[in-house]
Amino acid sequence: MSKIERIELEYTINTIPKILYYRLSNPSGLEEWFATKVVFENGIYTFKWSNSEQKAILLEKKTDSFVRYKWLDSDDNTFFQFSITMQELTGEVALQIIDFVEPEEKENSIEMWNEQIEGLKHTLGV
Repeated sequence: MSKIERIELEYTINTIPKILYYRLSNPSGLEEWFATKVVFENGIYTFKWSNSEQKAILLEKKTDSFVRYKWLDSDDNTFFQFSITMQELTGEVALQIIDFVEPEEKENSIEMWNEQIEGLKHTLGV
């Protein structure tokens, strides 16, 4: 079995933390950019795409700051997290993504996140 690698990506998003947080933590907000359909039921988020479906639980959150999810089919200590920070010098809002990937999937995962964030920016009109 391959060793899992942690990746951290950061994007500047021209919006306010409250608006961004909604898109990261709310099923209808996540449907705007992350998955085709997101259903929250009995504490479980079901993310649906055209050819697949994955279930996750919310591990931790802090309003307007971060959201951490765990895929139910992962049996290790991995998670994926969205963190919102305000750049001190510029006042810009940054979105940091933490994810865990197989080493051979690292490039594809980074490309997928880049595409997802472009979709997020589009929904925000930035």
